Amino acid sequence: MAVETATDAMAPVMAFALVGALGVGSQWLAWRLRMPAIVLMLLAGILIGPVLGVFDPVRDIGPLMGPIISIAVAIILFEGGLTLNFHSLQDAVKGVKRLVFVGAPLGWFMSTMALRYGAGLSWESATVFGGIMIVTGPTVIAPLLRTARLSRRPAALLQWEAIVNDPIGALAAVFAFEVVLVLNTATTTGEAVWDLVVGIGFATALGLAAGYGLAKSFKRGWVPEFMKVPVLFSLLLFIFGVSDHVLHESGLLAVTIMGIVIANANLPSYEELRRFKEHATVLLVSGVFILLAAGLDVAALAKLDLRAVLFVGAVILVARPITVLVSLLGSGIPMKEQILIAFTGPRGVVLVAVAGLFGERLLALGFPDAALIGPLAFVLVAVTVVLHGFTLAPFARFLGLTGADIPGVIVIGGSPWTTALAESIKKADVPVLMADPNFGNLRAARTAGIETFSGDILSEAAEQRLELVSFATLIAATSNDAYNTLVATDLAPEFGRDNVFQVMREKSESARHQLPRTLGGRKFGPEETHAGMNKLVRDGWTFRVTRLTEEFTFETWRSEREDSMLVARISPKGVISFIRKDEEVKGAVDVRIIAMRPPQSDPEVANIQPPADA
Repeated sequence: MAVETATDAMAPVMAFALVGALGVGSQWLAWRLRMPAIVLMLLAGILIGPVLGVFDPVRDIGPLMGPIISIAVAIILFEGGLTLNFHSLQDAVKGVKRLVFVGAPLGWFMSTMALRYGAGLSWESATVFGGIMIVTGPTVIAPLLRTARLSRRPAALLQWEAIVNDPIGALAAVFAFEVVLVLNTATTTGEAVWDLVVGIGFATALGLAAGYGLAKSFKRGWVPEFMKVPVLFSLLLFIFGVSDHVLHESGLLAVTIMGIVIANANLPSYEELRRFKEHATVLLVSGVFILLAAGLDVAALAKLDLRAVLFVGAVILVARPITVLVSLLGSGIPMKEQILIAFTGPRGVVLVAVAGLFGERLLALGFPDAALIGPLAFVLVAVTVVLHGFTLAPFARFLGLTGADIPGVIVIGGSPWTTALAESIKKADVPVLMADPNFGNLRAARTAGIETFSGDILSEAAEQRLELVSFATLIAATSNDAYNTLVATDLAPEFGRDNVFQVMREKSESARHQLPRTLGGRKFGPEETHAGMNKLVRDGWTFRVTRLTEEFTFETWRSEREDSMLVARISPKGVISFIRKDEEVKGAVDVRIIAMRPPQSDPEVANIQPPADA
């Protein structure tokens, strides 16, 4: 049967296209502007919806609105479950378990109190919404951490808390809603208990069976590689639908458990599945948030009074600090780190999506105050994201919990030429770290006073010991081309592909020994192999740092050093960018350039001498 739409309604296909474009566009623009995407998505949704009236989800999409949001939320919660790996949790930084096992229940209780006595909601609505508020927003905290450049331990605590509490908050909300649903639909107490046990038990069993069954079929090769993602996606929708049919909204519980089981099954294809769900989640999170923002009930938002302000203040200044400080009591974590975590709790899209869904369900059950859940969720998300987005970095700097002010460089591989390069970077006052699995290869770097790490940069030890947030650029420069390619490919998503460089590979006459060109990092400036770079250094080539001035311009430098090879440009603020061969370079006052100079004396310059050529 065709979906009926109003005469002035936007065509459903055009509506979906608009939502997708605005959602992804907001994500991209936020990345360019280094700000939380949720702020731009909120503004975009409100602009096309309540402000301009161009798009109304209920009018333009019609009865499909509810199922779309339900399925999207189910996939988002499945993604949350898929990130909850218990092995990784065991290896996580100290304090995460406390934030999960103590902080989650306490946070649920404190949030419920804030909703009940701050916002004035009923116990039923407050309990359901309070469970959702455990989630601190994994999609929001990551960009905030990258911008603030926090020290390793508080950054890890905030990130792991967001990842782990994502599915836990969903489970808490689902459980609370099922209790409310059964108590308000069953005729007797015995029937209520029976319906609750059957519904939750069935959802749990179905999620466990689906997760274990899928993991077993993947491990035994019953599903070919090209069909793993389609099978996963189809099974996810099937499990959600079947469980939801037995007990309304229990499908969310089933798919979350299914995700947790798959995450802990040690699947060889887990990384491919994880990347797919991350991509799918970005699209769904963007779409759902645009839909909810565009469909925001302005009248309900206008009903919010001083109690909403009291609620937001209670969450930020009372509930969150008490939850964190009590959870980390006696953990050995320094008090200043506890304070930073206690006053950093941004909420994200998952909160809004799940809150909006359960708000509608509670409203249908006969709880009129549930109409305030959606607006309260939007207000809480907007305030916390804006507040922490602008205050986290200065607050962390005040507490002395930030990484290096100037983004540093990681050089992988200890050798004569990489040591010379690291020395020049250090002379330019840019932080530099040299890593190599061979302790002996780092001897010259240690002698030169360069920070070193002896071990595999891809190991868990490196992840736990190194302040990777303090570094923005990576150069893979070992003598092993395959290892360089592996490092560059694996760390490119974390550093950004434009910031990962690799020394030129050795050419092989045999096609069987050539590595794919699509793998690895960008070509390192001089475009020489590792052996070629070492030969240049042995022949007397040196790395030199030169500061440009109004008198000694880049053009002057280039005319006097035509045989030099440019390596990097350092802005007046200390940000380093490596230069590819034949790339145009913009010179300016106080810009420093790093170049390789041949073994010859500097040409005599009659009138102009470089002010700083080290």
